[in-house]
Amino acid sequence: MAHQFVLILDFGGQYNQLIARRVRECDVYCEVRSYKRVTMEEIRSMNPAGIIFTGGPNSVYEEGSPKIDPAVFELGIPVLGICYGAQLMAHTLGGKVATAQTKEYGKTDTEFNIKSLLFKRLPAKGVTWMSHTDYISELPAGFSSVSHTEDCPVAAMENPEKKLYAIQFHPEVMHTENGLSMLHNFLYAVCGCTGDWTMGNYAKTAIAEIREKVGSGKVLLALSGGVDSSVAAALLSKAVGNQLTCIFVDHGLMRKNEGDEVVAAFQDWDINFVRVDAEQRFLTKLADVSEPEKKRKIIGEEFIRVFEEEAKKIGAVDYLAQGTIYPDVIESGSGDAAVIKSHHNVGGLPDYVDFKEIIEPLRLLFKDEVRKLGTELGLADYLVWRQPFPGPGLAIRVIGDLTKEKLDLLRDADFIFREEIANAGLDRNIHQYFAVLTSMRSVGVMGDARTYDYTLALRGVTTTDFMTADFARIPYDVLEKVSSRIINEVNGINRIVYDITTKPPATIEWE
Repeated sequence: MAHQFVLILDFGGQYNQLIARRVRECDVYCEVRSYKRVTMEEIRSMNPAGIIFTGGPNSVYEEGSPKIDPAVFELGIPVLGICYGAQLMAHTLGGKVATAQTKEYGKTDTEFNIKSLLFKRLPAKGVTWMSHTDYISELPAGFSSVSHTEDCPVAAMENPEKKLYAIQFHPEVMHTENGLSMLHNFLYAVCGCTGDWTMGNYAKTAIAEIREKVGSGKVLLALSGGVDSSVAAALLSKAVGNQLTCIFVDHGLMRKNEGDEVVAAFQDWDINFVRVDAEQRFLTKLADVSEPEKKRKIIGEEFIRVFEEEAKKIGAVDYLAQGTIYPDVIESGSGDAAVIKSHHNVGGLPDYVDFKEIIEPLRLLFKDEVRKLGTELGLADYLVWRQPFPGPGLAIRVIGDLTKEKLDLLRDADFIFREEIANAGLDRNIHQYFAVLTSMRSVGVMGDARTYDYTLALRGVTTTDFMTADFARIPYDVLEKVSSRIINEVNGINRIVYDITTKPPATIEWE
């Protein structure tokens, strides 16, 4: 796609995705590549408007630590080093990096030289998020320090003649005041970016490219009802219309009314829509299964079998479409960070459908961009802003064995929780919220009678990247109303608890 392009070289930093998301928020297209897997020739051919080095866990002076060809600094392309990337720039260009006498971790008072292009029009003092043991002890020739803290003499350095900049702290995290503005300054004031990356432009380009690629061919998409597959369906529909067939496997593990909502959302779209009612089939396979990983495997395998059976009824198709998004690609090992998880829709083509090629129209996008694209395409808000939902659905939000009765119990309670969060105007502020039906029962009293019913757990988190998360500070009056409604309206639950654990040490989901 003909957009200005910023290359993010990954040196194993935990925030590589977050850096990329922040660059995209500035309306500049970027991609994350491992420093190991890109050559100088490839960088030249990419012709990026700028290059950003990520952080990383290593010390630059140790043997075997990630290195970079010094020629990258002679290309005339602006470079911004962040944390390890800053130390790497200093070390490579003749400066010195040493172990600091005082380590800096967390929020740190920092002073800035606002004459630097990085900090122009920003306050001269602010709080930054530091995470380092080493520090730049001697500047490379031609560089000057443009930021410092009480214990770190070089919190940022620059060589404006060569357009080389380095920051010891992390501007990409929310804890750094004006961090996004600093990145914006680098992209616009240093790299000369114009901001040509918008979802409106992406939609036009992607539709044209899909249309040209597919021609008169047939496209098949497995529609889960989640945000990614729904936006993929909308984009493909705009491109090829009824050449697209969507198979929606309703496994009976979705939230209340969601199956019907998915059907309603696409009823006026120019596609072939197939809904498969497979609830009883899945529940039979899952009977008496309590272990969450076993649940996942059974659901994944059964989904493939159902999809395969329906696909065979259609016959040969030219393209199989998938809702792969950019974090899936990075997390599956395309970057240099440790592989977090493997995704079924990345890295291998399924062999259970007769097709010629695969299409992944969202492969370049982050989740927030997918939502913006969905809105741009006119997809219903309740699909675009649907809460994140695990592939196995409510199967892993019912602790222990599954029955339809338990699932219906959870559906009703979860619906009340989500409804009250929306009524309180908190649905865009809490990034994920849901209910979990625990396997624990406890004694209660209702109407002077003894009860022995389930305990329901409520979970709400705020996060920027879903790699870490804090529990949401839901007002007590909202929690009180949720609790009262569930106890009174859902038979079988007599106790409500709220999960106040962060990630880590916990995960967002319970199983």
